[in-house]
Amino acid sequence: MRQIVLDTETTGLNPRSGDRIIEVGCVELINRRLTGNNFHRYVNPERDSEEGALAVHGLTTEFLSDKPKFANIAAELRDYIGGAEVIIHNAPFDIGFLDAEFKRLNVPRFNDHVDNVIDTLVQAKEMHPGKRNSLDALCDRYGISNAHRALHGALLDAELLAEVYLAMTRGQNSLTMELDPADNEAGGADGAPLAAMADIIVLAATAEELMQHVATLARLDKDVKGSCIWHTISHVGAS
Repeated sequence: MRQIVLDTETTGLNPRSGDRIIEVGCVELINRRLTGNNFHRYVNPERDSEEGALAVHGLTTEFLSDKPKFANIAAELRDYIGGAEVIIHNAPFDIGFLDAEFKRLNVPRFNDHVDNVIDTLVQAKEMHPGKRNSLDALCDRYGISNAHRALHGALLDAELLAEVYLAMTRGQNSLTMELDPADNEAGGADGAPLAAMADIIVLAATAEELMQHVATLARLDKDVKGSCIWHTISHVGAS
């Protein structure tokens, strides 16, 4: 399965008011593995960035002045994303800008070039309702380092989003690590199968700890002047 993680940087927030794309960054996943076949282009938007946007991405008009216009990279971009499943954080924003750029060139809309679009912001809100779900927040939540991200950049953000997406969708059906079948058959250093070596170790309470537990429950009974809930649960379990 071919997936493309995509991000853009823009001159502002609204393509309807003339804001343009200034950077496109994409990373490729094949069967959930990064391939290194990335797509990254800076774009001359033929206009200045708004002050707020410039503070976010730091791409000045002077820096972008000798970069290709979107019309010069559009065909290459369409070929790169063609037929793939595309992963975007807050997809309506990026797709809105890409559709506006394609419309200027009289070519079909973004969704007509790809298999489908996954919006990781929608996924994150479903998985973590009521919590912050920005890319930075998700990096923190999944332990992905973004310390090198002083400014937003399309390729860097796409790389971070790829890691976030893989972490969000990895799933875990057991407490054992995923092991290569060959390694599992070979066994560990002592010859025991690795799967068996990964069994959970259960430590039983000592006699002293059990006595401390009984004393704690007795104090709770005294405090509530009756039988605490733990005794009630124990009696139910015993019956």
